[in-house]
Amino acid sequence: MANARGFNKKSSNYIVFASILGILIITVSFSAFKTNFINQPDSNIIVTSPFLPEKVEFCGENVPLQYYDVFESLEKEIIINTYYHSQTMLFIKKANRYFPVIESILRNNNIPDDFKYLAIAESGLSNVVSPAGAAGFWQILEETAKEYGLEITDEVDERYHLEKASGAACDFLQKSFEKYNNWTMVAASYNAGRKGVDRQIDKQGESDYFDLLFNEETARYIYRIIAIKLILENPDVYGFNLTKDELYKPSRYKVVTISDSVDDWGEFARMNGTNYKMLKFLNPWLRDKMLTNKTKKEYLIKIPTTRIMN
Repeated sequence: MANARGFNKKSSNYIVFASILGILIITVSFSAFKTNFINQPDSNIIVTSPFLPEKVEFCGENVPLQYYDVFESLEKEIIINTYYHSQTMLFIKKANRYFPVIESILRNNNIPDDFKYLAIAESGLSNVVSPAGAAGFWQILEETAKEYGLEITDEVDERYHLEKASGAACDFLQKSFEKYNNWTMVAASYNAGRKGVDRQIDKQGESDYFDLLFNEETARYIYRIIAIKLILENPDVYGFNLTKDELYKPSRYKVVTISDSVDDWGEFARMNGTNYKMLKFLNPWLRDKMLTNKTKKEYLIKIPTTRIMN
């Protein structure tokens, strides 16, 4: 028993010594690895200041980059959107699906094409709802929506109807242009409202967006739109190298006209060769499982012809 106790004591000492030595070796090795990694001259982690052109325009109007406050404000938004990779990549992918629709409506209403980027700044081309209750791609408030002829009931909310909401947004933009005769101020009025813009014009005695002090949201608004425009027009310049096949394709569908009530949109979808999920994907303005339609109003319903990626 005495020999056994002596052996155990020595073994215990050896184990403690070996453990301490192992910890020291690991610590020294990790320190050396860390130093070696940091000092690598050919590291793949390279962060640079994004490209900013010498001349920038919004809707054909010059952005005065010679002013350092303007330059830095735009550069800030370019940096944010360049290095917010997941969000900006989704912007690029979604734009391929939805921009053709928006571009056509802007063109038909004599609104500059650059306003398609406003829709991205507003919603990221998603049917989101803001804390203030603004909804859809164009983030339209309920009161404003009704003012511009959009239907909002428990069963239908045309703020989520891309074509109709885009048309309503164009009406607002056109009325703002009649007032300000300047597209940059028109864009600011979409964010702050015409009353909000007028309040700052009266208070400050200036009428140019780039000379006016706004709250942080409106102060960043135009620069964010322009930054998104610059990146989406030249994605490879900002490190977004997507092939055409990687972009989201426009949805393929047929249109069915209805003027009667619909008791169950799920059953309606099945009768038309699709399902409730896809029916709502293409018609997000349908807000209930049914449509009463007592007035026999005509609605155009998009029916997907395929779910297969094309």
